[in-house]
Amino acid sequence: MLGIGVNAHASVTLGLFGLPLVMPDVQRYFGVSLPVGGLIGNAPGIGVMVALVAWGTLADRRGERLVLGAGVGLAVVLFAAVAFVSETWAVIALLALAGAAGSAAMVGGGRIVLRWFDPPERGVAMGLRQVSYTLGMAAAAFVLPPVARAHGIRGVLLVCAAVSLLAAVLAALFLAEPPRRLAESSTGQDVSPYRQPALWRVHATSALHVVPQIVVSTYGVECLVSVYHWDGVMAGQLFGVAAIGGAAVRIAVGRWSDRSGLRMAPLRLLTFCTLAVLALLVLGTVTRSWLGPAMLGLAAVITVAGNGLAYLAAGELAGPGWAGRVLGTHNTIQNTVSLGVTWLGGVLITQAGFWASFAAGLACALVSLPVIPVRGEQSAIEVPDATPSS
Repeated sequence: MLGIGVNAHASVTLGLFGLPLVMPDVQRYFGVSLPVGGLIGNAPGIGVMVALVAWGTLADRRGERLVLGAGVGLAVVLFAAVAFVSETWAVIALLALAGAAGSAAMVGGGRIVLRWFDPPERGVAMGLRQVSYTLGMAAAAFVLPPVARAHGIRGVLLVCAAVSLLAAVLAALFLAEPPRRLAESSTGQDVSPYRQPALWRVHATSALHVVPQIVVSTYGVECLVSVYHWDGVMAGQLFGVAAIGGAAVRIAVGRWSDRSGLRMAPLRLLTFCTLAVLALLVLGTVTRSWLGPAMLGLAAVITVAGNGLAYLAAGELAGPGWAGRVLGTHNTIQNTVSLGVTWLGGVLITQAGFWASFAAGLACALVSLPVIPVRGEQSAIEVPDATPSS
């Protein structure tokens, strides 16, 4: 079941987030400027933000099989439709709708972890689930540019549709309800989990942690090229290696969390590590020393290491009956903050330099320390299941 969920998320990622990898071809095919091309490439993200909570609500009521099968299946139709239109407004609208449909995989995959795995197994399972985006982007990087060169953007969109079609069929045919033992332990409650201050604090923690993650991932390559005069290909390769390292670290952190039975305590320790790396990154960028490139590589790994822990903690605090809605809300908050940080980070860099953007990420990580709900956290090893009380 975890494999089906990971496959669905990774497959739909090609179409939702892979188009910027073929941006020159997007501009040529649709005959648009770079800003408009950027809007086309990121149009699916608009739909993702709008639809996540709705898919989560449907998953809570009807299960993952319907959500993944129908959502990813609808994305298939929309990706294919984009291949046969040329008006810019229609392209953007259809891609936004495809993002709204395909975002079903982002919610359904997390809910599978909560329903099919016992608490002492969920850290590793969620770590594996969280690398689905990395797998999807890696596949997009290897597959989409050669397809664009040989068959144009129409070929790219049809490949995205075909890959998503396979994922939708697998989900519709093979996703199932968990065994009775797990189903009985994952019955949902009617009381809203948002009565718990801890859940709000988990959301806030992730929102703050997104800031350093986005400034490093969005502007790290440009920093290496502009400040350190690296070749663009070499800079991209550094972040490619960091992405692989980040995926491995997420799984290792999940294992650490399972062994301790805690989610927030490991996240706080990771935050201290993030603070140290970001402080050295700011110093290296200001002095233009070797610390800058070295810390950029480490920052690309450490800033994503705790994502799975916060996501899992939010789902466990929600309980399976509310998990879809809460995880949808969690992702919506992160995506909204990401969009704002992308723009504000660029403004800071333009006005003051790269160090200022990295320093803003450092400040947000520092502010998150008292927000992380560590006190009173119960070990998943000792507690059969983490469900909120009234």
